[in-house]
Amino acid sequence: MHHLQIEHPVSDFDTWKGAFDSFADFRQHSGVRRYRVLQPTDDPNYVIIELEFDSSSEAESFLAALQRNVWSSREAAPALRGEPQTCIVEAVEVEEY
Repeated sequence: MHHLQIEHPVSDFDTWKGAFDSFADFRQHSGVRRYRVLQPTDDPNYVIIELEFDSSSEAESFLAALQRNVWSSREAAPALRGEPQTCIVEAVEVEEY
């Protein structure tokens, strides 16, 4: 599995979450298998998103679409502050207890 990790500050979490939720179909049709939204316990205006894909090419394509169609638009990303930090990673070992 490959993961696209995205981190960025937001001006208002609820506004950001509403915009994030509005892209559910886009995520599903772009190959996202599952996602997690995380926040630091001491900063409600910062989000970390992990999106899981079957391949790195799907993750790269999705990231390019985000950069081109979402992050460049104030309407599509109303609470985004600053430039998102991204990284595509591959799970090399997973253990559950």
